[in-house]
Amino acid sequence: MSSPVTLITGASAGLGVDFAREYAARGHRLVLVARREDRLQEVADEVGNARIVAMDLSEKDAVALLMTQLHMAGEHVDVLINNAGFGLVGRFHELDGERQRQMIDLNIGALTDLAHACLGGMVERGRGEIMNVASVASFQPGPGMAVYFATKAYVLSFSEALHEEVKPHGIKVSALCPGPTSTEFGKVAGFGGNKAVDNLAAKSIDVVKAGIAGLDANKAVVVPGMTNKMSAQAHRIFPRSTLRKIVNLIKK
Repeated sequence: MSSPVTLITGASAGLGVDFAREYAARGHRLVLVARREDRLQEVADEVGNARIVAMDLSEKDAVALLMTQLHMAGEHVDVLINNAGFGLVGRFHELDGERQRQMIDLNIGALTDLAHACLGGMVERGRGEIMNVASVASFQPGPGMAVYFATKAYVLSFSEALHEEVKPHGIKVSALCPGPTSTEFGKVAGFGGNKAVDNLAAKSIDVVKAGIAGLDANKAVVVPGMTNKMSAQAHRIFPRSTLRKIVNLIKK
């Protein structure tokens, strides 16, 4: 018989680290996945009861390899935290095309493949939880981060659909939609510093706790913070033509 694990992707920094801390505190056995082995090992050493898998999930067949490793280790996924992802700031035609495709492969491809790989077993067992990390960017188009916003719109739509499909099987699915958060995301994305955004940044641990509480309650969509909730509902007040102009100004 295999052992249940909580699988956390993007676990070497930011939200991933706090997800590891929170689930370790609940007594979960963890499998932590990210590219940076040294950082992963530091997290595993801190939280305990965790093993690491260093790999780039955007690469072809990476998810299949990960699932094979889990099977060989006698493990199955009871909780999946689909957190791995990144963004890029800049005009679409000026950004590196290959890097943008890697963003799609990670933010959408790997997330989808992992959900598919884990759900079959969850349905058979009649239990399981999946959290897909989306963003408030999911709710509107994003000039200046066009591909990133589009990937997160996919994550939100996909998660809401899965939520309804698997609810009868006793499985929980949530999309966590944070706004600006104090993590390495901005540095990787290429933000040059935006005081308006920085002033709104939430603490990573607060976002993680809100996400876990929402998943516990099987909320389809979790938007932490009142400002972010208002941003997520802006499309109900303003036409999309206005929203994309606002986002375009912020990204300049």
